[in-house]
Amino acid sequence: MTRIAIIDMGTNTFHLLLAEVTSEGYHILFRDYEVVKIGMEGINEGLITESGCQRALTAMKRFKETIVQHEVSSVYAFGTSALRNAKNGLALAEAIKALTGITIRIISGEEEADLIFAGINAGLDLGNDTSLVMDIGAGSVEFIIGNKKEIFWKKSFEIGGQRLLEKFQKHDPISPEEVKALDQYFEEILHPLRWALEKYQPGILVGSSGSFDTLSDIYSLRHNLSSSPEASETPLSTEGFYEIYEELTHKNRDERMQMGGMIAMRVDMIVVACCLIRFVLEKHVFEGIRVSTFSLKEGVLAKLSEEYRNA
Repeated sequence: MTRIAIIDMGTNTFHLLLAEVTSEGYHILFRDYEVVKIGMEGINEGLITESGCQRALTAMKRFKETIVQHEVSSVYAFGTSALRNAKNGLALAEAIKALTGITIRIISGEEEADLIFAGINAGLDLGNDTSLVMDIGAGSVEFIIGNKKEIFWKKSFEIGGQRLLEKFQKHDPISPEEVKALDQYFEEILHPLRWALEKYQPGILVGSSGSFDTLSDIYSLRHNLSSSPEASETPLSTEGFYEIYEELTHKNRDERMQMGGMIAMRVDMIVVACCLIRFVLEKHVFEGIRVSTFSLKEGVLAKLSEEYRNA
């Protein structure tokens, strides 16, 4: 048995997962997160601001204290969109290493997609039918088409929620002109996705964590549905999404915060994220939506567990 820590250093949120791995599998011991917003105000300029760097250092110092308390033997930390694209991303990773001793692996969008899919595969029974996985981060969005056995197509686009928010949404509520500008942007940049949808014809849209978690929370409250905190899948329907989308695009920030299930860390980016979800739903006919609470860090855990079993 070995005790490990996995850190997903996202553009908006850093996540910590502690688990015990044995030859039989794994057991999740502890989860934590810190809203760091390292992409705020600099992401479209390829820069992590000084305040963003400070928030990252503070979060990682706290995570290190937790890791030490739990007597973890190995730490796996992954940097994603903001760190891989920022001019000072590597410098921040080195500063974190100097402060905490934690080595950060900055991964490509392709590897990020692989790990996300591994996490979803570990939590959901995708079956033999083809699904489109969509993971909307603050920095990048990963699309993966596959089933439980294999990935047919994958691509990471640097069009995450923080990027879209700062680039397109200047009014609150978002204006019809801004929604139209977003649609035009998606039309241009997501051409490879359109091709893949036509070729592979996925039947289900699987939303991974982030905004999908919040949409599911809002939907569940409205329909008196409950899920275990450890559930790997939570409820959402296509009709439910459209109903929530209409509200989100007509409410300002304060009004959105009053919606049951909304949380402060998602209230700003969820509007542009939903514009992207709606765009995808309009470009391809899906039989339904599934929401996975598992994502990158669970994918890392699944891969490490498999390595441990095969060692």
